[in-house]
Amino acid sequence: MPRVLVVDDEPQLARLLVINLKARKYEVDCAQDGGSALDAVAACRPDVVLLDLGLPDMDGIDVIRHLRGWSRVPILVVSARHGSEEKIQALNAGADDYITKPFSMDELLARLGAVTRRTRARGSGEADARVVETEEFTIDLLAKKARRRGKAIRLTPTEWHLLEVLVRNRGRLVSQRRLLQEVWGSSYGTQTNYLRVYVAHLRRKLEADPSRPRHLITSPGMGYRFDA
Repeated sequence: MPRVLVVDDEPQLARLLVINLKARKYEVDCAQDGGSALDAVAACRPDVVLLDLGLPDMDGIDVIRHLRGWSRVPILVVSARHGSEEKIQALNAGADDYITKPFSMDELLARLGAVTRRTRARGSGEADARVVETEEFTIDLLAKKARRRGKAIRLTPTEWHLLEVLVRNRGRLVSQRRLLQEVWGSSYGTQTNYLRVYVAHLRRKLEADPSRPRHLITSPGMGYRFDA
């Protein structure tokens, strides 16, 4: 049974989350500030952290940075901060996903379910497998080969590098800045048109319907995610 740590200083929202999560068979712990959250992660070993950024004792971004110093626990940010810069900071600090308040409980539960599934996959070793298979295509990271419906697909070095970064972080949202710097170099960080062009190329080569991608997912203004 997945264990969730809810970190939020709004008692009503925290109570709402606890009720809904427990109704869906999650085990739930709560923390109202950053220091308590760090202690709870060490003590309770949650499978996922739902983290608000506006905490009374420290900024949620700092909580993420502290956690990433010693923990790989998935972090789903739940925040009223709508600006793209805050979202990018959270992702660059190590958050796995970001949802803004007010939110649909169904959307939150769907994203939480996806995060917990990825957690189980990592525990089973699936996330470290060199071969990723979908209904449409197969990617061999070690051999650097891609096949679609049994036929080899030729990818340019840049297309392959971009795909490899996304696949190695599959299930996690990778920020635009991080992708640009990993694929094109540290001096790149704002040339988002590069990403649009190359992700479009990858979709045409790999997706069954490039206009409705199932695997190479865009989060507008934030980044991209690969879902197997």
